[in-house]
Amino acid sequence: MATATTPARGVGRRPRGTSSGRPLQLGTQLLLQAFCLLLAFTVLYPIAWVVARSIDPSTLNRPTSLLPEGATLDAYRAVLTQPTTNPVSFAQLALNTILLAGGVTIFALAIAVTAAYAFSRLQFPGRSQLMLAVLGVLMLPSVAGIAPLFVLLNRVVIGGFNLRNSLFGVGLAMTSGALPFAIWNLKGYLDTIPKELEEAATIDGATRNQTFLRIVLPLATPVLAVTAFLVFLGGWTEFYLSWQFLTEPKNFTLSMALYNMVGQYAGQTPWSRFTAMALIIAVPVAVVYLALQKYIVGGLTVGGVKG
Repeated sequence: MATATTPARGVGRRPRGTSSGRPLQLGTQLLLQAFCLLLAFTVLYPIAWVVARSIDPSTLNRPTSLLPEGATLDAYRAVLTQPTTNPVSFAQLALNTILLAGGVTIFALAIAVTAAYAFSRLQFPGRSQLMLAVLGVLMLPSVAGIAPLFVLLNRVVIGGFNLRNSLFGVGLAMTSGALPFAIWNLKGYLDTIPKELEEAATIDGATRNQTFLRIVLPLATPVLAVTAFLVFLGGWTEFYLSWQFLTEPKNFTLSMALYNMVGQYAGQTPWSRFTAMALIIAVPVAVVYLALQKYIVGGLTVGGVKG
């Protein structure tokens, strides 16, 4: 008569305070915990300092404590009403930045993923040379292309519209800078997706486009999320191109407004307003990261192969 055996509790589990199955010494655990606390302190303390400075009504360069006396949100109200002396509202600055960062992210990602798929799956003349060219452009500093882009875009004038002095022109320039990184990053991930999945779909009658849209793109969701986040982050915080190309306040971005608060024309801008503006600018980036966090994981390809 067969008897059922109950597996012992804890079988296969790693004991607490172990590394690779070996117990850690108490001193080692304390050192690791102290190191983690030190890292947390170095990350969180500057953020706490900035938050305290933004709600401190005094004119001191640094807050007297992390809970300043008479804390107020007046700096946030002032920034949301009129960030700088320029005749442009915070809503307009935010809209310009969202359009710029979002447009660059969508446009660059759409081009990069198709180019990366072509480099990863197709064989065509000049493929290796083009990949080396993409890598060469990627190695150049981002400021190296400002002068030629300025001259090129400044030549496109239609009536009273100057492509260089517009958000669309800045977006094109930013897209050209984001494409090499996006293509190289996506291509490396697409190389790891087994071709057997596409071959099986082809046998079932799927076309190349259907295979790309229904097989490759879903499996590439993690790298698409990472690339989209990094491109969006670059567009959200971009300053050099906007500062060099744009001259009309109605086209200014949040980064340009933040610089105007400390530049030579800023006047006597209180530090509380500057820190409040910096925190407001940082919030959308954190929100986008949290929204894409669940996609920034690996293992989807293995799951697709093993069923």
